[in-house]
Amino acid sequence: MNIGIDASRAFEKEKTGIEEYSYQLIKNLAMMDLKSHQIFLYARKNLVIDFDLPSNFKLKIISPNKFWTQIGLASEMMKNKPDVLFVPAYAVPQVHPSKTVVTIHGLEYKYFPECYSLKERMILEINTKLSIKLASKIIVPSENTKKDLIKFYGVEEGKINVVYHGVNSNWSKGFSPKVKQNNLVQIRAEALTPKIEFNVLFLGRLEKRKNIVNLVKAFELFKNQLRRRHSGMSPSQLILVGKAGFGFEEIKTTIQESQFKKDIILKDYISESEKEELYQNADLFILPSFYEGFGLPVLEAMSYGVPVVCSNTSSLPEVAGGAALLIDPNNIQEISEAMSKVFNDDDLRNKMIERGFENVGRFSWEKCARETMGVLLN
Repeated sequence: MNIGIDASRAFEKEKTGIEEYSYQLIKNLAMMDLKSHQIFLYARKNLVIDFDLPSNFKLKIISPNKFWTQIGLASEMMKNKPDVLFVPAYAVPQVHPSKTVVTIHGLEYKYFPECYSLKERMILEINTKLSIKLASKIIVPSENTKKDLIKFYGVEEGKINVVYHGVNSNWSKGFSPKVKQNNLVQIRAEALTPKIEFNVLFLGRLEKRKNIVNLVKAFELFKNQLRRRHSGMSPSQLILVGKAGFGFEEIKTTIQESQFKKDIILKDYISESEKEELYQNADLFILPSFYEGFGLPVLEAMSYGVPVVCSNTSSLPEVAGGAALLIDPNNIQEISEAMSKVFNDDDLRNKMIERGFENVGRFSWEKCARETMGVLLN
């Protein structure tokens, strides 16, 4: 069988969620025994692939970059149509095989339109409607997204396949969860020092949908409460990592007006090695988003032995699997109290770490690739 894959996002240098999904999927498909099939990867020019492709994987560079899907990929479909086309993110070309599979990651814009510009909402709405209409099968990363597709667009349940994303295992890197479990206990033993280190990490796009403003305000409450209980001691910092998105100016203003602005660290896009270092040094990971189609950073944090606090909305409880503390993203006091619980309760923190490692075992990119290929072949 000839299988075509839209690889236009997979080899971007700076990967966010969808790019990482596309990259990991293709990388793991390349490690499977697919010799009886011909795989065509449709990509943009100037890409860099950091893994070997099997001989039955053929790379096709498509131009132009502008209107790549509806002009470039559609033209390729007119000339050399595969038996099955797989599009890992939203946009199906108007010209496509009758057997076309698309991944729809989430419907954030339907629940929180105020978190997007008018242009963004229009593009998301048009692409989603078009993809639903043109695709013969749809892949979603969670049961929650499946329910949303049925709710908002009346998609037939049998057309939707839930395939969870994966997460990279960090055990092979010599990472020991015991280091994370004992970290704060050791810090307590050194409590005579003037400052208690407690690194709170957020990783994701710095945008309104991610609820960063409430996170900053909750961090202020948490820090003031800790100052009252431990005279002269406070958590070290809140680290916010990611590209600026819609609503970033409000986030920046909130930080600048914070009494603890020196302890709130803003970082732009970071490398994989920098991300790994941040996870290893984090004492708490928090994702207070209003909506997530999946929430990959939750699993990444758990894989490094970091306790997780995340919202009780959308797919996050499904992905966290009972291993995280769940909060109402609109309740600043509740977010702050969750931070305090993780900081003050050694037993709770250690249980969260252990449950996190168990939860991560449910997810792998190999499993994601295998189940995705099952949808394509069937």
